[in-house]
Amino acid sequence: MSRVAVLGAGAWGTAIAAVLAARFEVALWARDAAQAAALERLRENARYLPGIRLPAGVRVGADLSAATDGAARLLAATPVSGLREVLGNLGARAPLVWLCKGFEQGTGLLPHQIAAEVLGADAKLGALSGPSFAEEVARGLPCALTLASSDAAFARDAAAQLHGGRMRVYYSSDLVGVEIAGAVKNVMAIAAGISDGLRLGHNARAALVTRGLAEITRLGVALGGVPETFMGLAGAGDLILTATGDLSRNRRVGLELAAGRALGDILGGLGHVAEGVRSAREIARLAAARGIEMPVTAAVAAVLEGKLAPQAAVEQLLSRGAKGER
Repeated sequence: MSRVAVLGAGAWGTAIAAVLAARFEVALWARDAAQAAALERLRENARYLPGIRLPAGVRVGADLSAATDGAARLLAATPVSGLREVLGNLGARAPLVWLCKGFEQGTGLLPHQIAAEVLGADAKLGALSGPSFAEEVARGLPCALTLASSDAAFARDAAAQLHGGRMRVYYSSDLVGVEIAGAVKNVMAIAAGISDGLRLGHNARAALVTRGLAEITRLGVALGGVPETFMGLAGAGDLILTATGDLSRNRRVGLELAAGRALGDILGGLGHVAEGVRSAREIARLAAARGIEMPVTAAVAAVLEGKLAPQAAVEQLLSRGAKGER
């Protein structure tokens, strides 16, 4: 049985470790030694994934070298903000797939750009993305994901290795498109949460999701993505889930912003990372620099920065002039 190392013991890292344990030896690395010890002892991630039993085949530890030693594949399940540090601390490097979605604050880089800077252009790497709430994955409910790499052969082989059980994994060579879709959909989920929190109705949410998909596609194609990607699992699929599902952290941020809560208080009580909060400013900045029209993204960024109240952001979007849909 081959060995997989999952780097990051948050909700998604714990979930995929639990699922893969049926077919692999799994080492789950936690940054915090106390958390690793608790996970190993209790066999449950009480903080990030309560109620889910960690299979006996998952070995938990806080020693990165020990976790990655002998692993045939590495799965980085850290937030984007932690990816650079983890990659920089890797010794011997097995093929790498990351599960995080978003832009790095300050640099505006996507995960594949971070990985290329740290590991070099020749590293075997890719992204696993698509509609997947960690809790449902951990419970063994069906899901379908996309594994993308600029190396088509690597994408195909890595997808085939991870595919199995109730987790279907498709492959794609459009790494840029898959990453853009995964990053921007989180911002759109915040917008959908604001809309629902303000009780604007199902019609408004449907319109928002559709126009959000148009923004995702517009930016993604401008950066080299393939249009079909944005109609697939990593695009429309993940957007629909994150914008409408009650397990969505980004949607919850929007709901609470609409209720008048301060962003700092919302994030303090969330207990998890909401990548859309960190990515919104970088996406808005990137779009402005390239002259790409992304009004929903700009409105969300303004709300997060305290420049617009949620209701004012809605009115700003509604006051825009009539345009052709394409």
